[in-house]
Parts: sequence; structure tokens; C-alpha cells
Amino acid sequence: MTICRITRNDAEVRIKKMAKNNWKSDYEAPSINAETSDTAEDSGGLDIERFAKDQIAKFLTAKYSGHGMARLVEAILNAKGFLTYRAPEGPDKGVDLLAAPGALGFESPKICVQVKSGDTPVDRPTLDQLIGAMQNFGAESGLLVSWSGFKGSVDKELPAQFFRVRLWDQDALIEELLACYESLEEELKAELPFKRVWAIANSEL
Repeated sequence: MTICRITRNDAEVRIKKMAKNNWKSDYEAPSINAETSDTAEDSGGLDIERFAKDQIAKFLTAKYSGHGMARLVEAILNAKGFLTYRAPEGPDKGVDLLAAPGALGFESPKICVQVKSGDTPVDRPTLDQLIGAMQNFGAESGLLVSWSGFKGSVDKELPAQFFRVRLWDQDALIEELLACYESLEEELKAELPFKRVWAIANSEL
């Protein structure tokens, strides 16, 4: 049911050439030079940022599958100044994490967090479950994290839930992780061997 178009690294052109050449590839990695005028993605050049995020996503999938993803989200919230409670493994009644700012966690916003690390996009019933949990726990806001994204039925609810719920997909989670990486606890940073790399923006090449 999923349709996608692979555009990076001249994928379409390379496959057509391979089909004409008995499926033998003569591909050479593209170089970035001063003649590049379009963005890397539009021109088929190597998108370094996207490549790095794909590598990080692969690493996180292997290391933080299942309940481990909730631990990763908890670490991000802690780095942002939230005090958290993480539910033990097993049935979670629609909530993986509870979070609130302040030294004792009594300040607002009080947040219910549901984390889905599976390979299926989250659907509307999961969102409804989170909203119900927010009422049960007296939370003002909700955070729904889905490693595999969201179905259209969830996206349609975004306007109605704008002041109550936020959604993090894979890219959003990685962005949040990188943004607060320096503030993570040393133990978790040791598990995440990331390195900041500076590069020239494609528009300036």
C-alpha cells in the first residue's frame, strides 16, 4: 500500500542503465563541485544530511527497539527540563511516559506520552487512546511518537488537536535528539556515538 519514488544518487537513471547492461552497474559516487546549481536532492547528487539521518535512523532502530524507544524519548524530555515517569514494560494503559517541568514535576504543561516503535504507521484509534489517557491522568497535553509515521486519519485531526497534541515521526524524533544531544546524560551520550559535522550548504556551492 506504500508508493515511493527513489530519487537520490540518480537511482532511476542507474537502474535503466543496468537494465540495458544485463544488470551490471558502472555507477560511481557523484562528486559535489562548484558547477552544482540545484539542490542535491533535485539534481540527484549525494544529500549528505539525508544520508547521515538515514544512518542514525538505522542505528536507533537496532539499539532502541520496543520499550527502548520510550527510554530515548524520556531522555530527550529530561534534557528539555521535564521530570518524567516511565511506565514499566507491559500493558501501559495508553501511556508510556508522564512528563512535567519543574523540580518536582508539578508545573505545566503536564504531558502524557505514547511511543510506538513498530513498523506500522499509527492510526486514529491510537490517537484517541492518548487523548483518553490525557483525561484520565489530568494531563493538559499529549505527545504521540511513532517511528513509522502516521496514517492520514491522524493527520486530519491535527487542526482540531493543535493546542493539545504534538506528533513526532522518525525525522522529528531525530531532530529533537540532535538538538538536545549536548544536554543528554553522559551515560546515554556514551550509547550514542554522534559527531557534529559542518558542511557547505548546497545553495552556496
